[in-house]
Amino acid sequence: MHTSRRTLLAATAGAAAVVAVGGPASAEDDDTARHDDKRLRALISRMTLEEKVGQLFVMRVYGHSATAPDQADIDANLKEIGVRTAAELIAKYRVGGIIYFGWAHNTRDPHQIADLSNGIQKASLAQSRGLPVLISTDQEHGIVARVGKPATLFPGAMTLGAGGSRTDARTAGRIGGAELRAMGVRQDYAPVADVNVNPANPVIGVRSFGADPQAVAGMVAAQVKGYQSAGVAATSKHFPGHGDTETDSHYGFPVIEHTEAQWAELDAPPFRAAIAAGIDSIMTAHIMVPALDPSGDPATLSRPILTGILRERLGYDGVVVTDSLGMEGVRTKYGDDRVPVLALKAGVDQLLNPPKLDVAWNAVLQAVRGGELTEARLDESILRVLRLKAKLGLIKDPYVTRRGVDRVVGIPSHLKAADRIAERTTTLLVNSGGLLPLSRRTHRKVLVVGADPASPSGTTGPPTTVLGAALTELGFTATVLSTGTAPTDATIAKAVAAAQDVDAVLVGTYNVTAASSQRTLVNQLLATGRPVVALAIRNPYDVAQLPDVKAYLAAYSWTDVELRAAVRVLAGRADPVGELPVPVQKADKPTEVLYPVGHGLRY
Repeated sequence: MHTSRRTLLAATAGAAAVVAVGGPASAEDDDTARHDDKRLRALISRMTLEEKVGQLFVMRVYGHSATAPDQADIDANLKEIGVRTAAELIAKYRVGGIIYFGWAHNTRDPHQIADLSNGIQKASLAQSRGLPVLISTDQEHGIVARVGKPATLFPGAMTLGAGGSRTDARTAGRIGGAELRAMGVRQDYAPVADVNVNPANPVIGVRSFGADPQAVAGMVAAQVKGYQSAGVAATSKHFPGHGDTETDSHYGFPVIEHTEAQWAELDAPPFRAAIAAGIDSIMTAHIMVPALDPSGDPATLSRPILTGILRERLGYDGVVVTDSLGMEGVRTKYGDDRVPVLALKAGVDQLLNPPKLDVAWNAVLQAVRGGELTEARLDESILRVLRLKAKLGLIKDPYVTRRGVDRVVGIPSHLKAADRIAERTTTLLVNSGGLLPLSRRTHRKVLVVGADPASPSGTTGPPTTVLGAALTELGFTATVLSTGTAPTDATIAKAVAAAQDVDAVLVGTYNVTAASSQRTLVNQLLATGRPVVALAIRNPYDVAQLPDVKAYLAAYSWTDVELRAAVRVLAGRADPVGELPVPVQKADKPTEVLYPVGHGLRY
């Protein structure tokens, strides 16, 4: 346990606020809710046991079309699910939800996504006692987005955290939500409510709003209100808090060593705030928190955590969805047949993306038939899922139109809003000798080098190209040389040679470690005597590894909208107003803070 780090971070965090859960409901609201529940219970009473089991699952399916996907996608569906298409998946398993992924070829372009959504709804409503499907995706923005251009892509969570504006966070949620809804996606697995108190966190990092629980809570509540005002269910994740881990739950089983008091102070506030904001769904984490449940089970399968804490202590009665059941963190202790049953026993409502649907679906069916689960327990979760579908308008009208897509998705006013918000987030960490802003008169010729990680979904990329184009647009003469995340000696030599002919060098750094050859690249460029400006395009912690750089900016992501905003700041077209939402520790003394939360220079 990193006591020194945690003590240090607790000092930057305010005391945990106890947030009241919702306001009092009026008698009229109660009557309406009772009437709606009566109608929904009647629907449930007519369902077969198989249909009930299906309602609890949210499944992936390959293909751009519900009925006529490409042959490669048909083959993938047959291999993984035993069906050819989304329509067949629905007919066979009666799934209550479908999740979209880029890699499953669900999200080519906005019109295609809308057509796929309509095809899924049509296939489901054509069944006897057919119900609309709740279509979901991970559209966090920043580095995790499943729907790309021409949809509007906003800055991600840590970038918004650097901007510190709840209004901007809410606007991003509202516009992002409106665009998803226009394409038929009504549940978004965002915002991330994890408090990133561990700089070594490999899975959350810049997907978190920051390290201060109160600041994160405010941003989470704002995004929840934004998404849900647009008619999309927001989903806070990953309960009870995935912010302090050095293990990625996709590939391992993280253990969070917080005491119950530390959990209440560091991890709980954003989830309390989400509940107070009326959050529609909360996603579980495949992590072990011994202080909250000493059994050794992941939170996803823990009744003390999901029912005892989330339902009873925090008073949450919305939908609880698991993180993907294909992730290693939930599969290490039990077989794929036990996981869905144990999740339902713990208090989960939606079972997301099991590796083998037939195994999971049949396991739940047999658990009811064998008496381990009651049908009444299933009904409880189905009622929550149907309440959500009704609230989102799916039961009245689940379809979308191409005209609706054209009116909403990626329209100029939305793209401008994304640019304006991004401009208020770029953080100036170092500016020795007033090197920035760069002037076209004195530093016209700029060499752009650096890391080119795979572009987040649907942004143009690669980052060096985007940076070069943005500089050119502002009247600089930019030369671009991609040096990668692990530049070789030959690549470094090429960059050093290219630096001889320019007035300044811009380096995009990406998760620099003590052993990274990105350090060698930067130090050799500094040795040329040319002014070097560095831009951290993911974790802001890079600055600690490169102490000799005279000008350092943080963009928190390598999506186009953030990179273009950083160039406008670098060139003096916009002022740097972002502030660090996480502390940066010294590279050689991790217990000491180099730059605290709130650090950010101005021109």
